[in-house]
Amino acid sequence: MSAVSGSRSSAAPTKVLVVEDEPAIAQAIARRLSAEGWAVEAVGDGLAGVEAAARIVPDVVVLDVMLPGIDGLEVCRRIQAERPVPVLMLTARDDETDMLIGLGVGADDYMTKPFSMRELVARTKALLRRTERATRALEIATAEAPEPPLAVGDVTIDRAQRRVVRHGQEVHLTPTEFDLLVALATSPRTVLTRERLLAEVWDWVDASGTRTVDSHVKALRRKLGPDLIRTVHGVGYAFEPAEPDA
Repeated sequence: MSAVSGSRSSAAPTKVLVVEDEPAIAQAIARRLSAEGWAVEAVGDGLAGVEAAARIVPDVVVLDVMLPGIDGLEVCRRIQAERPVPVLMLTARDDETDMLIGLGVGADDYMTKPFSMRELVARTKALLRRTERATRALEIATAEAPEPPLAVGDVTIDRAQRRVVRHGQEVHLTPTEFDLLVALATSPRTVLTRERLLAEVWDWVDASGTRTVDSHVKALRRKLGPDLIRTVHGVGYAFEPAEPDA
């Protein structure tokens, strides 16, 4: 598949890699993202996706799960092994197990087909904004007065270095998982609605995205332990740090 260039002129345009084996869907995504002024390249199989990621060094990847050659999960693993890059996964099945596996191999977000192009653009922009925030945080880390770590119970969150430690062990989180944890941990024992979390972390306000919040919370529990985040049914979540020893 061919590359599609954005209409805006820029010395360093945002580069988007689309890995999708259905030509009609791939071209529709490429045209819509190109309309945002981004440089978009679309490829149709997993191995081509890995090669293209190494060649163009994209700022964000839109990646289908079901691909010929190697599937999207393996593509995501290989891409993330080379360098961290935000990945939005597309899946034809509304299966939360598949979604959790995708998040586990380094994807930052997912969407279930069929989806609206408007939401795809919004999710992609949110991923790019989070990358910009991470870059700014690293710049702050080298400043004279970086933001101090946030210690809540037995969890320490270094917002400047974007590192998380629990029980003395560092826990690897994706950029999205990190931002979600910060949003919860900065208001401990306070219930945050799914809609508020969606707005703060994903910059996306729409009821269709609340399952994204649920799946990322489950991914956080798998990495940090099930005791840290309490579900308030029908409302949202609360960060419940362990009480200090007496």
